[in-house]
Amino acid sequence: MATLPNPLPQLAADPSGRVLGLEIPLPQGRLIDTTDEGPWHEPLLWCADEPAAPGAWAAVQPARRTAGLLPVLLDVGGAQGGPQEWELLPGEMSYPGDHDADEVLAEFWDACATTDDPDWPGLGKAPTPAPEAVTDPDVLAAETADALVEDPARLKDPRLALVPARRSADIPAAIGWTGPTNHENDVARLCAVLRSWEDRFGIRVVALAYDHLVLSVATPPTTEAEAEALAAEHFAFCPDNIWQGTADGTRGSYARTLLREPLWSFWWD
Repeated sequence: MATLPNPLPQLAADPSGRVLGLEIPLPQGRLIDTTDEGPWHEPLLWCADEPAAPGAWAAVQPARRTAGLLPVLLDVGGAQGGPQEWELLPGEMSYPGDHDADEVLAEFWDACATTDDPDWPGLGKAPTPAPEAVTDPDVLAAETADALVEDPARLKDPRLALVPARRSADIPAAIGWTGPTNHENDVARLCAVLRSWEDRFGIRVVALAYDHLVLSVATPPTTEAEAEALAAEHFAFCPDNIWQGTADGTRGSYARTLLREPLWSFWWD
């Protein structure tokens, strides 16, 4: 995977984060280079040692501008522990920009759809929200992160992390996350879809667990047609969301949950 210069080693000399342009010191944390194949040649991420608190996400936002480090919450409260136990495989990931979201989803659709399903319908159009409903994606991401750290039903033990990545959609590939392995081994292909959702829906990657992904959504669908088109994309991206996440296992019922919904969650069995 193509990479940017990694500023994380600077935190070894200055754990406070001042070197990254942060006005508020970072909490106690650690640099993580652990992968399923041994130590990576440079840190993959920085992760706090203490649970995240409201305001933590917003406090590290300057690191995006000054150092190209993006915030994400990592849930370390599951049976698989934290990212140092997550079987990260950065060397196995390609570059998200080398993949086309429509082609990726079409391939998944063909693999998961039944004989009763139509052909892949293609990517849906970006919603057109009312002007008063427009939300800055990064502001919403910070608000969503604050809500998640206060809701143990969503995240058991969230920790603030910083990842060197070009854009939020690239975070899973940048750290070599293997949560969707049963669906796709090269998570960069899924990140290509996340990039498309960034462009069309204003998503941000807010949280990762061992096999769980949470996105904030600045411009969710507002009509049934938009929601139905998006449900097809979600089905190809993560079939378990429909098969195991709805009472009747249908895209129609799932689509109704997407209307004006500012948070999307995905889980791969």
